[in-house]
Amino acid sequence: MNVVVLIGRLTSDPVLRTTQSGTSLANFTLAVPKRFKRENQPDADFINCTAWGKTAEVISQYLSKGRQMAVQGRIQTSSYQDQTGATRYRTDVIVESFDFIGSRSDSSYNNFNQSPQNNYNQNISRQNNAPLEIDDDFSLLEDDDDVPF
Repeated sequence: MNVVVLIGRLTSDPVLRTTQSGTSLANFTLAVPKRFKRENQPDADFINCTAWGKTAEVISQYLSKGRQMAVQGRIQTSSYQDQTGATRYRTDVIVESFDFIGSRSDSSYNNFNQSPQNNYNQNISRQNNAPLEIDDDFSLLEDDDDVPF
C-alpha cells in the first residue's frame, strides 16, 4: 500500500504550469517538522510534492509560502540522466487530496478578506473573467475559528 499523509508548511509559493495537453500541474515543497530532533540536525524534512488538474489550480490559487496544509497522496520515484551523464533519482509525493489548515493569523492568509467566498469571487474577476471550475467535491467554507464541538 502506497499512502502518504503529511502536515507541513509551504516553503515557497506553488509553481503552476500547464502540460502540452492542457493539464494543470503544481509543484511545491512542504517543510514537515520532525517529531524527534537531534542536536545539529535539521528540524524539518523538505518533501517535494506534485498536484495535477483542479487540485493543482486550487492549491496554486489559495495557498502561498508559509501556509500550513495537510496532504494525502502516494510516493513516486523517478530517475533521469543529468548533464554529466550521471543517474539522478527523485522522490515526490503525488497529491491526491489536501486540506487547508491553520488559521487566518497565518502570515500568508493575511491577503484574504474576511470571507474566503468573497476572495474567491474577487480572484475570478482578476483572471481575465475566466472562472475557476471547482468540482462538486470541493467547496469553500468560511473559517470562523470556532471549534465545531
